[in-house]
Amino acid sequence: MNRERLYVAGHLGMVGRAIVRKIDNRKIDIVTRTRAELDLTNREAVRKFFADEKPTQVIVAAAKVGGIKANDSAPVDFLLRNLQIQNNIIEAAHDFGVRKLLFLGSSCIYPKFAPQPIKEEALLTGPLEPTNEWYAIAKIAGVKLCDAYRKQFGDDFISAMPTNLYGPFDNFDPETGHALASIIYKFHHAKTTGAKSVTLWGTGNPRREWLHVDDAAEACLLLLDRFSEPGPINVGVGEDLTIKELAEVVREVVGYKGEIIWDTSRPDGTPRKLLEVSRIRALGWKPHVDLTSGVREVYEWFSEAYTTATA
Repeated sequence: MNRERLYVAGHLGMVGRAIVRKIDNRKIDIVTRTRAELDLTNREAVRKFFADEKPTQVIVAAAKVGGIKANDSAPVDFLLRNLQIQNNIIEAAHDFGVRKLLFLGSSCIYPKFAPQPIKEEALLTGPLEPTNEWYAIAKIAGVKLCDAYRKQFGDDFISAMPTNLYGPFDNFDPETGHALASIIYKFHHAKTTGAKSVTLWGTGNPRREWLHVDDAAEACLLLLDRFSEPGPINVGVGEDLTIKELAEVVREVVGYKGEIIWDTSRPDGTPRKLLEVSRIRALGWKPHVDLTSGVREVYEWFSEAYTTATA
């Protein structure tokens, strides 16, 4: 029997790297390309890649991503680039006979005021959070394109919706990064410079859950093996906390003693975003990395990377 050839699109991103790490001990060939080697927004280049490499499985972890400010300030980039990337990969996967494809979305596809915890059936039942609706619309289109290929051609294309992720190789930029990574940066920078206070966005009252990227990667590989249904399947922890509580966890790990100032002129985003995860739990998956341990591990990685980058 021929070995599986798994193409991990976006293998240098936070999620893609974690997936590649988890695959190392499997009997499978991993196919990757850097952005310089393959422009995923170029349809013909993507088709040539699939024709040459003939992957049998695909994980679509490639995307243009960012925090609230990045999403809100570059709507064309977040809508158009993500549509181009996922359309090119999913279309080529069908045309060149890929056996199984996993499309990675985001929990922001669900309505801003969806009942909590959010079930998969909440998709398209209400308006989105305005600050990231462009990214969310692109991801919804990806879910529906996978479903369309399943309905029209019988392709085994599936979609997973992870909650907020964190881990090594995250974007720690204080302006464009996601909340947890940005908070790590701000506390670390304040600690090393002796700043007496740190300013964080919003009220701190929104509630979020946080999943370590290694747990998310294990979920992806399990879904490739054991899941085959239309529509999204949620991948989350099943527990959440306020951004204020998250900030205290990070502050304790970093060892910052100064004041936290909440800039209430900045947007909060969705008030709560907790995923209902009974379907993936029924498949035998559960997260293993608790938040404090995970933040400590990520901070150690960041401290070394940050020191090296600024040396």
